[in-house]
Amino acid sequence: MDTITAAPPSPDWTISQDWSHYTAEEHATWDTLFERQSKLLPGRASTAFLKGLDVLKLSKPGIPDFDELSERLMAATGWQVVAVPGLVPDAVFFDHLANRRFVAGNFIRRPDQLDYLQEPDVFHDVFGHVPMLADPVFADFIQLYGQGGQRAMEHGALDKLARLYWYTVEFGLVREDGELRIYGSGIVSSAGESRFALDSDSPNRIGFDLKRVMRTKYRIDDYQQSYFVIPSFEVLLKAAVETDFVPLYAEIAAEAELEPAEVLSQDVVYGWGTQEYALSKAAAVPA
Repeated sequence: MDTITAAPPSPDWTISQDWSHYTAEEHATWDTLFERQSKLLPGRASTAFLKGLDVLKLSKPGIPDFDELSERLMAATGWQVVAVPGLVPDAVFFDHLANRRFVAGNFIRRPDQLDYLQEPDVFHDVFGHVPMLADPVFADFIQLYGQGGQRAMEHGALDKLARLYWYTVEFGLVREDGELRIYGSGIVSSAGESRFALDSDSPNRIGFDLKRVMRTKYRIDDYQQSYFVIPSFEVLLKAAVETDFVPLYAEIAAEAELEPAEVLSQDVVYGWGTQEYALSKAAAVPA
């Protein structure tokens, strides 16, 4: 979540998706990404995500039409997708989530950016996030997160709450039938991280604990050094419903922040990471 200084296109920052303006090349980029991830994710992604992919199989080719997509999503869980020009202010973002509106950029990466794009585009926002919004439990969690974000702003705790979003909505793992599966949008929309999060010996895989997650810093420039594993989406929702976040923010503020690769003695560890990837990247940076 970032501070935005540009003038808003409208009070809620929404714009028309203008589906007809996309070029054939842009639709082809979506199709390439969609096909690649759709083939890669079975056996890796959570059941909820794979079921939710059906909501993206619309009548038009290429990039989804948000109007048609919203009709299907509204019928499933009461959510809709609204177009924005890019990142929006925190208050706007939380207001949309609290009212079951998911904001999505209306632009798509260039063909030479298939593997990495710093700013979220329509593929990350729609392919990565929307399938999970078709799951009733996860859809309720995201609405609660939006409401919680509005309260966190009043208590100066956005950095703590942002970590919850990062380590669940963006980069979360879930345990299903004794196996780890991916559901975070930053993983499922990335071919490289879809493999790295489950296959690599480098990252830690740690059992989810709300306070633990909100104490842990994260990196935005590369693959994660630790992933947190929830036992189910019901457990994640229950944690959001039953926790009084205001005293929790005060507790966290009094304790030391944790580094991304740190493992605590009380952690439930599904996999101790070697951190080989992060160390090799650090070693490659000139002194």
